[in-house]
Amino acid sequence: MPAALRWAALAGVVLLGAPGGTASTPSTTSALAVRGPAGWTTFWRAGDAPARWTAPSRPVLQAVQWHQGGPGYRWGELELSGAGEAWRTRAIIAELDPGQVTLELANGVAPGGSLAVWSVDRAPDSAVVAFNTGQFDGAAVWGWVVHAGVEYRAAGRGPLATAVVIATDGSVHFENDSAVAARRNAGSPRHPAGVREAFQSYPTLLTGDGQVPLALRQPDLPIDLAHRDSRLALGQLPNGHLLVLLTRFDALGSALGGVPFGLTVPELAGLMGALGCRRAVALDGGVSGQLLVRDSAGAHRWTGLRRVPLGLVVRRDARDAVIPSERQRVEGSSRPTARTPRAARISE
Repeated sequence: MPAALRWAALAGVVLLGAPGGTASTPSTTSALAVRGPAGWTTFWRAGDAPARWTAPSRPVLQAVQWHQGGPGYRWGELELSGAGEAWRTRAIIAELDPGQVTLELANGVAPGGSLAVWSVDRAPDSAVVAFNTGQFDGAAVWGWVVHAGVEYRAAGRGPLATAVVIATDGSVHFENDSAVAARRNAGSPRHPAGVREAFQSYPTLLTGDGQVPLALRQPDLPIDLAHRDSRLALGQLPNGHLLVLLTRFDALGSALGGVPFGLTVPELAGLMGALGCRRAVALDGGVSGQLLVRDSAGAHRWTGLRRVPLGLVVRRDARDAVIPSERQRVEGSSRPTARTPRAARISE
């Protein structure tokens, strides 16, 4: 379909077909439903959204259409319906076992993510999953960046900031400002204690043991709870597995999947809780959100409309877990400068 016709069709969908709600006014009546074997089931309502998720939503878990992945990972899809332009939304999910895969940060040509040049198209052939991480600060990534044990960017601070730490033993931790400061103070300059890879993002969606931050539940606090967008999030399940979730506008199929329409931040937190996550943080969504998954059928790509400063690459074989340095990329050398140890079983 030509671009002009796609945008005309989109305007018709948004203006005529989308039920209720606006993009600027928070609604206590907004809700999320999932399409399962028995049809549509509402699993989250703004008016009575839980302050803490103690268990996943059975209708949501039953509705996930899982696809075969490989050792240490699988991926699936969900059909969602919300208010406004979120009335047809598709969620793509990748579940990762850090005990069987290696996770590492990836950039384009500038160590530490100081240039927005990375996309999933740059992911190596050995990557089984890849996605963008963090948030923007100009053309650079915002907040803490540690790669191969070396700190490239200082930690940011904020009540809704979360650091995702891949420890030297392969375990993964979601940490607040004080925990990040403790790691930095316990290590030597530019080498925080026990950290192999780390990045920060915001806002925090779930913290502690499934708690939804107060700022996502009270509209009078200084955060936009009504803005709708395509979303990307990373969460952790009780068994230590990681859950990557990307949403796509789904009213007209994949032709308009890259349009930045979708969920609010509270809805995203609700979806991550409904999928069973205990901790979760939003990553840069909108036109930046992108995800790659490889399986026996080949590579599945949900691309963004712009490049980003930093990505995260997931590999099955830790022997291939090398990010070429800036010099190697420029000179075209494939000789590794360092190797990353195989990830150990995740710790709680």
